[in-house]
Amino acid sequence: MRVVVIGATGHVGTYLVPRLVAAGHEVVALSRGTREPYRPHEAWARVQRVQVDRDAEEAAGSFGGRIADLGADVVVDMVCFTPEQAAQLVEALRGRVGHLLHAGTIWTHGRAAAAPLREEDPREPFGDYGVGKVACEDLLLAESRRGGVPTTVIHPGHISGPGWRVINPLGNTDPRVWAALAAGEELAVPDGGHQLMHHVHADDVAQVFQRALEHRSTAVGESFFAVSDRGWTVRGLAREVASWFGQEARLRDVTWEEFRSGYTARLGGDEGAEHAGASWEHLVRNHSASVEKGRRLLGYEPRWTSPQVLREALVWLSSHGEVDLGGRVLPCA
Repeated sequence: MRVVVIGATGHVGTYLVPRLVAAGHEVVALSRGTREPYRPHEAWARVQRVQVDRDAEEAAGSFGGRIADLGADVVVDMVCFTPEQAAQLVEALRGRVGHLLHAGTIWTHGRAAAAPLREEDPREPFGDYGVGKVACEDLLLAESRRGGVPTTVIHPGHISGPGWRVINPLGNTDPRVWAALAAGEELAVPDGGHQLMHHVHADDVAQVFQRALEHRSTAVGESFFAVSDRGWTVRGLAREVASWFGQEARLRDVTWEEFRSGYTARLGGDEGAEHAGASWEHLVRNHSASVEKGRRLLGYEPRWTSPQVLREALVWLSSHGEVDLGGRVLPCA
């Protein structure tokens, strides 16, 4: 098939594009052209690269037509965040494309009411990102179910892998968290540290997209979680990371108010507030999602567990100077 990938050089596209090329698909990779994929691969030499400024073209009303004119059998949209963006795209693709795959987010569910989450569970999103993505999903799946553009929505968890600062066991991207666990230093954890997070390797997310694309008959009109085999708590991940360095995790329970004030005192107002705020955003949702639907309908099988993907990411962060482990070397598992 001819597959157009919008946002092709991002976290997931970095892995999806080589997967599609290896499977024999013709790939057109769209991006802003500001950087290369996170991981080099020879498959990119066999890909048509197209530079596009989505914001500018959407403002001009030409983006949807630009995508439709590429003559794709399948369009994969990694970077749609508002229902207005989704509407412009489906209006142009209606009757001209066989399958649209949309990157959603596990955050559409807001605060978890059950564990593990299932795709059909009630959603109570909050925050601009989660609310906007729910509106996208509702518009796209309604379009699909009434016979318009056939659509599938994929909901990743916390996308992780080598090449960027991933969400750490405290739910933020502060590199000092990794260093403290490696050194056996005390780490303040908010509200007991029993909150769940659900990480996933970017290549496992790419696997779900590929399987949905190649199992169109069961994927159209559906949404699927793209996560590891199970979610982990703050305390569980912290203990796992510390054990890689022969340490016991020293975790001190604090209130959220103490957690925020402690970060502010250590790092200053803006940086401290940013990391504490990110922890709250990730932990208050308390997410662990089921992959049963993806297994049953698509044959999805996660390759990486949450600790495995974090370990691979930490090796990269350390080797590229993003995290100071005090001379400690962490080999890949």
